[in-house]
Amino acid sequence: MSAPARPAQTRPPHTLSVAPMMDWTDRHCRVFHRTLTRRTLLYTEMVTTGAILHGDRDRHLAFDTGEHPVALQLGGSDAAALAECARIAQDYGYDEVNLNCGCPSDRVSSGSFGACLMGTPDVVARAVGAMRAATTLPVTVKHRIGIDDLDSYEHLTGFVRTVEAAGCGTFIVHARKAWLSGLSPRENREIPPLRHEVVRQLKADFPHLTVVLNGGVLTLDAAQDALGWADGVMIGRAAYQDPFILARADADIFGENTPPVTRRGAIEAYLPYVAAQLQAGQPLNRMMKHTLGLFAGQPGARHWKRTISEQGHKPGAGLEVVQAALAGVPDAVLDERPGGAGVLV
Repeated sequence: MSAPARPAQTRPPHTLSVAPMMDWTDRHCRVFHRTLTRRTLLYTEMVTTGAILHGDRDRHLAFDTGEHPVALQLGGSDAAALAECARIAQDYGYDEVNLNCGCPSDRVSSGSFGACLMGTPDVVARAVGAMRAATTLPVTVKHRIGIDDLDSYEHLTGFVRTVEAAGCGTFIVHARKAWLSGLSPRENREIPPLRHEVVRQLKADFPHLTVVLNGGVLTLDAAQDALGWADGVMIGRAAYQDPFILARADADIFGENTPPVTRRGAIEAYLPYVAAQLQAGQPLNRMMKHTLGLFAGQPGARHWKRTISEQGHKPGAGLEVVQAALAGVPDAVLDERPGGAGVLV
């Protein structure tokens, strides 16, 4: 039997979050998601320490103040570099800094960070300790339940204990193991079986820690079910491919009394930001690609996607493209509000 969930109105940001996703959760995506939900915690794409320390820092780290609460996910393994990046994250105004110990790509593993770090918990502990010494921001870790043949529950709990001892109190757990060779990153999101029961057991064994479930949660109803035992739920691809599921998050998950936004309202709230970015020289498709799933499964979805995709990349494309795309979506779809329990009204 599930433990009673914490009352919605007292829930912290980690209760629901959108996962860091490479090439997806950039600053434009996060501003758009913020038009749908004010309370859900948003994450950046993973940014490597090298990109921050030696690259165009503003390009990687600058964000709109309306994105709060927003967390920076870091990729790296060198404690000193991670500590410096954590300090920089605080200077930029982030609300949290997260260490990636879950990405299984060859490129990431070859740099000795990502999921391969689960094989060296002492390295992670040193990094977390250095980051905590460098910033007052919460330092969290996102990881898998195991890698390759290091997939026993004993190894997982050993990893958590070691990293906890360095001061980490929040663990975001992707409920799949990762194969570091033989599977692509996409296959690692789909082929290793989901094992939510492992994360649930972890929370039971470490009740004092904040344990956030990631992996295979596709709806707010499923998130609510998991919140009967988990401290939080992180939604990934579902929130990107069908972002309108976020429109009920503030009411259903966080207990807000404000009515959820309509699809038209979300686009209209996003357009001032889009206009400002156009003035700054950003191409239209860079902002609007994140809205392609807004009408998923609805009449007019094909027209919306086709118009944005075919016209948005052209030189000089502006808000007229968005208006043309909106014109092909029925008013009933644009103005419907999501009801409770996934019902549209």
